[in-house]
Amino acid sequence: MGFSDRGEEVHAVPEAAAGSAGVPEPVVIDAGGTRLPGILTVPERARGVVLFAHGSGSGRNSPRNQSVAASLNRAGLGTLLADLLTGGEETDRARVFDIPLLATRLAGITEWLGGRPAVRGLPVGYFGASTGAAAALRAAADARLRVAAVVSRGGRPDLAADSLQAVRAPTLLIVGGADRVVLDLNERAQRQLRCQNRFVVIPGATHLFEEPGALDQVASLAAEWFTSHLNGDLRPQPAAGG
Repeated sequence: MGFSDRGEEVHAVPEAAAGSAGVPEPVVIDAGGTRLPGILTVPERARGVVLFAHGSGSGRNSPRNQSVAASLNRAGLGTLLADLLTGGEETDRARVFDIPLLATRLAGITEWLGGRPAVRGLPVGYFGASTGAAAALRAAADARLRVAAVVSRGGRPDLAADSLQAVRAPTLLIVGGADRVVLDLNERAQRQLRCQNRFVVIPGATHLFEEPGALDQVASLAAEWFTSHLNGDLRPQPAAGG
């Protein structure tokens, strides 16, 4: 348990029983005709699934996002780490910062995920980092996707400023206390949100949360947020006998 410099208490989330956190499965996603690689992990009796939206220069193999995903799996949440760009697109700077394109890919991945038997009907959340957080918020503003919760880690919500007021999913903004520019951008963005939201600062953390214990705090906060809001199994239940 720790505290932000705003005096907010960070609670640890009870982890699922050992052996129930799920096995990572490499997948190929058809996102609106674009094939993208991903890693899907679904624990036993998952209560929801979190789709990761990576920042610029990152992808499904990001150690930071894999670490957070593992924590979410242990808390009983499924995760999908997927690249939003193809290998050829990743070298195009214009594509890397094309938030509408990234949000469209994220929407396509969300629709693909809804067709997977292991997670069909489960509530979906987005975990976005840096520019990926902007894509997550822009996609979450689309009511057709029915996004249940959003967590932004060191995000750039300012890049989705035209969509912020339309976001209805409960949104958690996590920023490092030493990441002054991004901290200011998040403070401004929070004032534009009309949904349930929370803003937490990790004292002393920089943009990548590389300081000892900083990423653990991010994972704990994210798990707490998602388990609070991704708690409804929407899958059809067997009819009662009789």
